[in-house]
Amino acid sequence: MTDKAAHDALQTTGRQAMTEVLGEAYTARRDTTTTPLNQALRHLSEEFPYASLWTRDVITRRERSMVTIGMLVAMSQHHELRGHLVGALNNGCTPEEIAEVITHACAYAGFPAAIAAMRTAEDVLREVGATPTSP
Repeated sequence: MTDKAAHDALQTTGRQAMTEVLGEAYTARRDTTTTPLNQALRHLSEEFPYASLWTRDVITRRERSMVTIGMLVAMSQHHELRGHLVGALNNGCTPEEIAEVITHACAYAGFPAAIAAMRTAEDVLREVGATPTSP
């Protein structure tokens, strides 16, 4: 297999996994903002995290979503967190589990990061109509 064929195969697998995790709307929006300047980085993000990590079966995608939320909270990466909150819902996480992951992160990432992430989660959950079932 040539290098190009290997990259193409990984990109196809990764793009499929990305679409399954983050949704078709995310992938479509992403495509409209892909430029010659960011195209290589976008292809690598399909090849590495999505083809190489999100397709592994040691932990479930649901568990990967919770881990990803925790890491994004810790890094205060709210732009990326928005997409992964939708991904967590797509992967079977409940709004309550998402809130618990963010709450748990406050002890390790700090209250400011967790509070800001919770605001982001509240916005995203409201936007997608994911209403918590308990207070």
